Amino acid sequence: MHEFQAVAKTSELVDPSSMLIEVDDRLLVLIHAAGHFYALDDVCTHDGGPLSDGPIDAEAKTIACPRHGAQFNVETGSAETMPATKATVAHEVKVEGDQIFVRLKE
Repeated sequence: MHEFQAVAKTSELVDPSSMLIEVDDRLLVLIHAAGHFYALDDVCTHDGGPLSDGPIDAEAKTIACPRHGAQFNVETGSAETMPATKATVAHEVKVEGDQIFVRLKE
């Protein structure tokens, strides 16, 4: 099982925003939305676009692929709108003090 790894400070991400991070050679998008932090694989399952470049809808808890607009739930990674039909991977996030930690999902 993967261990939690420190990836950023809470002050680095305004709400809402996202940043590209790398954990164990895997690119993730770290998201701050509606007071919570989330981490997803930085890939749209429709065509491989970078989710980290897409807009966040904090109210709907989604991030959209900038290429074709497919939206993904930031909590679960589920594909919410077409053209994506398959979820992206959501990873476990915890905050301790001002440090954000991510544990990769298998």
